[in-house]
Amino acid sequence: MRTKCLWSSGVLAVALIAIPFAASAKSDDKSQIAALEERIAAAVEARNADGVMANYVPGDALMVFDLIPPREYDGWDAYKKDWQGVFDACAGPITMKITDLKVVSDGKLAIGHSLQHFTCTDGKGNKIDMVMRTTDGYRKAGGKWLIFHEHNSVPVDMLTAKADMSSKP
Repeated sequence: MRTKCLWSSGVLAVALIAIPFAASAKSDDKSQIAALEERIAAAVEARNADGVMANYVPGDALMVFDLIPPREYDGWDAYKKDWQGVFDACAGPITMKITDLKVVSDGKLAIGHSLQHFTCTDGKGNKIDMVMRTTDGYRKAGGKWLIFHEHNSVPVDMLTAKADMSSKP
């Protein structure tokens, strides 16, 4: 598992170093990746875990660092279980809006980052409203972009150790 994490991190690091030299993503790559992100948002709002996961590489190659413990999700099955837990925890409607998507690509690998605004009401009637910073590593296989690495985060106020769930500048 540690080897896979190091491998994923190494691939992502190489991509982050190499890809910025391409001034921006090819317009068709960016539009395909934007469509992928919108499919994820639509599937989240529909509470469709299979629809969400259709945008990620299958099997054990997927690595996700999410806001929800545990620290990492290794593999497709583990991340699908995470999403199903999110859907089960939300009693009311779910909204997910993706903004500020930036993508760089070399045609085979791409990196994207965005803000993802998620809201729902939990089973006790508490409103969940958060803005996550998301960075995705994509690879193109068979003409289709899929996410192989994802990292979700929120800023933390170092003086109070509290998360800034609204992530406003």
